[in-house]
Amino acid sequence: MSGVWVFKSNGVVRLVENPAAESLDGNRQGGARRKVLVHIPSNEVITSYSVLERKLLSHGWERYYEDPDYLQFHIRNTAHLITLPKEFNRFKSMHMFDIVVKNRNIFEVKDM
Repeated sequence: MSGVWVFKSNGVVRLVENPAAESLDGNRQGGARRKVLVHIPSNEVITSYSVLERKLLSHGWERYYEDPDYLQFHIRNTAHLITLPKEFNRFKSMHMFDIVVKNRNIFEVKDM
């Protein structure tokens, strides 16, 4: 079984086997749309790592400096670790969804 597991706000989970051809709401899409990460409390689109770091720190995340090749954040006394590429231009939707899963009701991914 391959594909992308999609988690909806109502708790329903489903497998999208061809994520390039299907949007997250289950509709077919003509072309891939650009995704953006949005901080829900401020409705702010995350446009840089400095903005993201500020938001994560305000929600209890700490910067983790163990690996210099990545930007990493963790929460004390948990197994949660967010690992991101060093360059923001390599920040992809899979990284955004990782942040959303670990920060429900704080971040969401939207189509631009």
